[in-house]
Amino acid sequence: MVIVYTNKITPRLQYVADFIGKEITGEAFQLTIDSFVFNDYTGPKINYSDTKINKEELRVKNSSLLFEDSIEEQKITCFEVNGHKAFFRTDGDYPFDIFAAIFYLLSRYEEYLPHPRDIYGRYAHENSLAFKEGFLNLPLVNIWLGDFRKTLKEKFPALAMHSSSFNFVPTYDIDEAFAFKHKGLVKTVGGIARSIMNREWSMVNERINVLREKSQDPYDAFEWMDKLHERNDLWPMYFFHVATAKGKYDKNISPAHPGMKVLIKQHAEKYPIGIHPSWASGDQESLLNEEIRILEATSGKKINSSRQHYIRFELPQTFRRLIVAGITDDYSMGYGSINGFRASVASSFYWYDLKKEQLTNLLLHPFCFMEANSFFEQKYLPQRAYEEMMHYYNAVKAVNGTLITIWHNSFLGSYKSFTGWRDVYEEFVRQVSGEL
Repeated sequence: MVIVYTNKITPRLQYVADFIGKEITGEAFQLTIDSFVFNDYTGPKINYSDTKINKEELRVKNSSLLFEDSIEEQKITCFEVNGHKAFFRTDGDYPFDIFAAIFYLLSRYEEYLPHPRDIYGRYAHENSLAFKEGFLNLPLVNIWLGDFRKTLKEKFPALAMHSSSFNFVPTYDIDEAFAFKHKGLVKTVGGIARSIMNREWSMVNERINVLREKSQDPYDAFEWMDKLHERNDLWPMYFFHVATAKGKYDKNISPAHPGMKVLIKQHAEKYPIGIHPSWASGDQESLLNEEIRILEATSGKKINSSRQHYIRFELPQTFRRLIVAGITDDYSMGYGSINGFRASVASSFYWYDLKKEQLTNLLLHPFCFMEANSFFEQKYLPQRAYEEMMHYYNAVKAVNGTLITIWHNSFLGSYKSFTGWRDVYEEFVRQVSGEL
């Protein structure tokens, strides 16, 4: 057991001491404010204060962040430690306050401060410290933990360490299950008319062939996806969008349509599924519970996992709503505008409600790659996206983290705009699965 001496035990310090302890040793670090207990302890001990107690300790001199109970702009200056960025520099036995720095990143402290929003009203990634300082593409928290683990082992050779292993979790957002099927007469006629006006004759023919069941819907990649998972022994997760009303960003077919019901049931029988809350639910709170109820009734399963549509969430409101709705696991921690590590971590962690200064039971599972970011936002071609995926694979594997990717069935079908994307994804999955 590792004990940590501090002048004051706060919810912030307790939270990050639990996280760091479990990641490094498998159990939370034990906090104490009793200097005599700390001094007499013969096991590994960390002095998290500004006063030296004895020579057996590892002293991490604290900054003020974890002892504050307000949310204020922080003066952050980055510098390098072991070739990577760090901040909250101190002059103890460790070069920076790793407790405060990890808390700042995991809590998404900066997202509670006033900030410009992107075109979808979301926290813009350009505001983040990780983007500004060039470490958005790295699981920096895991890298720091690896370095801290080495320091602890050198100071306390007998300390037993927790060993984790690399894991890959492919996930899918089913925003639009089909391109042409089950769209209804009005939408189908309107689609054909638009294609004719734009002289898109091949699309007109494709739509008609799909409706006549002479060819497969270009978004219908579900059987191909099943076979991919079976070949590579993968356990994917699917998030279903089940809005009852159409909108600018809510385009899936009705969850009441027999075709959608069959699709949901088929996947619920094979894989874990979750709710993909509609865009409208972000403005009308009651819709979240309604959509969860619909997905539960259709699938016959209790729904406790979610991922926000368009990665639209605002702290703390969105996560509080999820908790009230019975969600225990959320997979939204990433950006819908750029790939990378939004919380600078490749490990699951519990959400800390910074406004309430309270640990919650909502477990966050961060993702670092979404193909829509590569295609729409970063304007990458398939090969460049493959190289980006491999970067994230190597970065996560190096720290024995969990690699979570997001793909959409639309990219994996036969739609011409996405030609080549299925091929690079298949190759990526083959490469990663071969290392598991």
